Amino acid sequence: MAQSILLFLLAGLAEIGGGYLMWLWLREGRPLWLGVLGALVLVLYGVLPTLQPTSFDFSRTYAAYGGLFIVLSVLWGKVVDGQQPDTATLLGAFVALMGAGIIAYWPR
Repeated sequence: MAQSILLFLLAGLAEIGGGYLMWLWLREGRPLWLGVLGALVLVLYGVLPTLQPTSFDFSRTYAAYGGLFIVLSVLWGKVVDGQQPDTATLLGAFVALMGAGIIAYWPR
């Protein structure tokens, strides 16, 4: 389970980090190389979920990842952009994370 959680975290950081680099390039006029780097990181994001255990099919993997992505997005906003999440955002992220845990790790 620890390896699976690590893969989810790495995929989340790759998706958010790659998307953020693309954002900087396209929305904030930063250099092209940031966009290229962002694209490469997004390719890595596409690969990481395929390394989940074989018992995780595509829909289960991406549904569970979605909940974690919400939490990572809120954390990214706080740490990188200095945005303080409000109570509703924190509660919603917690609920999403609990849902992701159920989808991924509920005994079958």
